Amino acid sequence: MRKVWVASGVGIGLCLSFVALLVVGTFSAAAGLAGSAGGGRAVGLAKGAVPALYQPLVQKWGNLCPAINPALLAAQLYQESGWNPQAKSPADARGIAQFIPGTWATHGVDGDKDGDRDIWDPADAIPSAASYDCELAGYVKKVPGDQTKNMLAAYNAGAYAVIKYGGVPPYRETQNYVKVITTLEQSFAKPVGRVQPSRQAAGAIYFAQKKLGTKYLWGGNGTPEQGGRFDCSGLTQAAYRTVGIELPRVANDQYNAGPHPSRDELLPGDLVFFSDDLTNSREIRHVGLYVGGGYMINAPFTGAVIRFDKIDTPDYFGATRVTEDGAKALPKKRPE
Repeated sequence: MRKVWVASGVGIGLCLSFVALLVVGTFSAAAGLAGSAGGGRAVGLAKGAVPALYQPLVQKWGNLCPAINPALLAAQLYQESGWNPQAKSPADARGIAQFIPGTWATHGVDGDKDGDRDIWDPADAIPSAASYDCELAGYVKKVPGDQTKNMLAAYNAGAYAVIKYGGVPPYRETQNYVKVITTLEQSFAKPVGRVQPSRQAAGAIYFAQKKLGTKYLWGGNGTPEQGGRFDCSGLTQAAYRTVGIELPRVANDQYNAGPHPSRDELLPGDLVFFSDDLTNSREIRHVGLYVGGGYMINAPFTGAVIRFDKIDTPDYFGATRVTEDGAKALPKKRPE
């Protein structure tokens, strides 16, 4: 939900020509972007992707061994608990890293050197997650192939299975786990070079522009029972659903649906996010759909309508370039 002081939207009557000019102009200015995409493994963390309280731990321990990096470690923690240090699963996995007590007894470490190993304390659990990853990487270090993928496969299926099959074993669950974590890694990594343009952006914008002038509804998903009304994340979810991408319902989870272009690299179709805490993506409270020229289409707040607003405000948090794989990798259900 957007604060009331956000700048007023552009007149609805000019919406079609306005969107067309912004989209065409912005894509023209970004000509050649796809061909300039950078390569290599990113090890820095995207702005605010890791809550500030845990960022130093993730940055430090994510460099413990060559098989991991801070973004990969962040992806695992997000997948496991959504950064909830009190999370507990039905299988009795506990804490921010979701260790089973038996595994913790063997692999838990005293990360903060305070004399105990507390499964609920992120200062112990995050170092333990990194240490366990590196231990598994050591078990499978002689196996051919990508050491990070082999390590993740060992985490899911056990080191013996990776050794037996000479790499990621042919188990659907394990192969999916490896893909999910390596995909989520991209949403926590500070991009190296340019971020590839989205192929589905135009369709999402086309849907959103048809909703201009529709009244805002808190919790709105656009259903007939709700009069076709939306809130901010309901609108962006519906827009991307029309192009075959299923986003999470909540704005702060939508932030992790792909890599994060910088402000000067924004393209139409990018999701743009707003927060009162610019150090923590879990505190994001508003999302819009960028259309170019410094404007977004968004459902701002109760009493307003879906409209254009400027994105350059003090609460601007960052952006996400949605990808199909990125959306699919997001957790469907987490421990409570």
